[in-house]
Parts: sequence; C-alpha cells; structure tokens
Amino acid sequence: MLSEFDLIKHYFRRARAGNAVLGIGDDCALLAPTPGMQTAISTDLLIEGRHFFAGADPRMLGHKCLAVNLSDLAAMGARPVGFTLALSLPGVDQDWLEEFSNGLFALSDLHDCELVGGDTTRGPLAVCITVFGEIAPGHALRRDAARAGHDIWISGTLGDARLALAGYWKELALAPDQLLEAAPRMHLPTPRVALGRALAALPVAHAALDISDGLIGDLQHILDASRVGATRNSTCCPPAPCWRASRRRCAAVSPLTGGDDYELCFTAPPAQRDAVIAAAVSANTPVTRVGTIDAEPGLRLVDAAGQPVEMDVKGWDHFGGE
Repeated sequence: MLSEFDLIKHYFRRARAGNAVLGIGDDCALLAPTPGMQTAISTDLLIEGRHFFAGADPRMLGHKCLAVNLSDLAAMGARPVGFTLALSLPGVDQDWLEEFSNGLFALSDLHDCELVGGDTTRGPLAVCITVFGEIAPGHALRRDAARAGHDIWISGTLGDARLALAGYWKELALAPDQLLEAAPRMHLPTPRVALGRALAALPVAHAALDISDGLIGDLQHILDASRVGATRNSTCCPPAPCWRASRRRCAAVSPLTGGDDYELCFTAPPAQRDAVIAAAVSANTPVTRVGTIDAEPGLRLVDAAGQPVEMDVKGWDHFGGE
C-alpha cells in the first residue's frame, strides 16, 4: 500500500521544469511573480455526489477539476501560472490515480500551468484546486465594470452540458447517440483562456465572468456588481448542436439556465465590436452578441421583434437548486 508521500511522489510530482522557483516537496511552494504583474487566485471544491457522479471517469474528472479553475482565470483575462491540489480519497486505487493524474496533467500542460503543491487525506472523494494566474494592472475583467450602452457577448454555445445532465437524471429520454454527443460538454469543458487573455490584453472587454451556473443567473452577478440592468434577446442565445437537435423535447431544460457550460459572458462598448470579433478569431472561439446593458436595473428578456418574454428562470444555486 502506498503511503501519502509515496502517492504524491508517484502520481503528482513531475521531473519537468515548471514556472515555480520551488515546487512540490517542501512546506510551501515558491513562485516568482513577473515584475509589474498582479496575481489572480481562484479556488473550486468538487465533491462526489454533488458536483460529479459517483464512479465518474477519473481521467475526465481530472480534466474537469482543473478546467473549472482555469475558466475563472479566463473570465479575468489572466494567464495561468500554477495550481495546488487538495485531494480527499476513500482509499488508494492506483489505476484511478493514474487516470486522474493523466487527465489533470494533459490540461495543465496545454496551458503551461504547473502543479506546485497541495495535500492528500483519507475521506469521501473530493477535489479542491487553487489556481494562480497573472495579469497586468488595470486589465482584469471585473464583474463591476459593465456600463449602460455596452453590448453583452457570450462565447461558444450553451446547453449541451445541462442536456446531458437531464439525460443522466432521466428528465429527458435522450437517445444513446444524443447523450454521447452532449456528454463531453459536461465532462470535458473547454476553459476559454485564450479568449479571456485576448479580450483583456488590449483591453477590449470591460466586465466578464464564466458561465458555470447558467447564463441568466451568472449575468445577474454582473448586473448586481455593476449596478445596472440589461435587455437580453432570448432568441440570440446560441444553443449547442445536440440541444438544438433535441429542443422540441426540451421544454423543461433551457440553455439559459443550465450550468457547466464554462463559456464566457462579457460586456464591451459598441465601438469595440470589430475588436471583439478579431479577439475571438485570434482565440479560435466563436462569440455572439446577445443583448445590451441598460441604466435601468433588472434583466429584461425580449424576442426577435423586441417584445417582452415572460420567463420564470434562474441560475443554479448550490443551496437552492435551479
């Protein structure tokens, strides 16, 4: 049986050079910030049975646990630097650890984001990651920076992760091929780091966040922080391919409220529309303009003709559900 320290050494300590001055193996990691840059920090805790299914594929779980943290850096426009991992395990399953660490490191290598430390303990399966990034002062995409007249944009498409969950929960009778197509958006989200960095570098966007708990609920966070309102076109939300193909049977599941999309929602002045498109092209990420920030508080949904749409929808709440 592997000890705690053997487990760390075998599955999580790597010989490759990284960003840290001192990485795994001491009481603390040592990072050397780039002169003149600010540090961005975010933490997410994922618990078996709450954030992922019992028996979840460990390779996909390793990817997702880091992806949701990288998505927070993307929402701020920050460059990933490193992360820590706190792992609670019911026991030592070497095959599980091999797959989990492979999924974790495949994504960390893609973003040059080094594991610099953490902790392991015995207990119910839970994964807590703290990620570190950096960004130039004054360039962070904050939630409180939306202004009246700004456009509202979202990246990518919405809905397939929630559609997959509806299939797993038997809310909808999805065909096996539909569930197979939708499931990767739930298990293997793509953090929009390149887009976030491109929007912040110029800067092009002003306010931003990642869509983790549903577009309606998450957009409301920007409105509350910025003390503004918004008018959103309910027909402009770009549904993901599998959701679009199943929409006639999806009345109970909306891409406006579904979580786990990990796309970006951001605002930018109308004069920056061409720059937004250019940033999206450079990041190889599609974007869609879906509404306008208003001075009047509240979120208003309208159809393609500008007529009000009544929708009793809200985002995901960990203590209240949808």
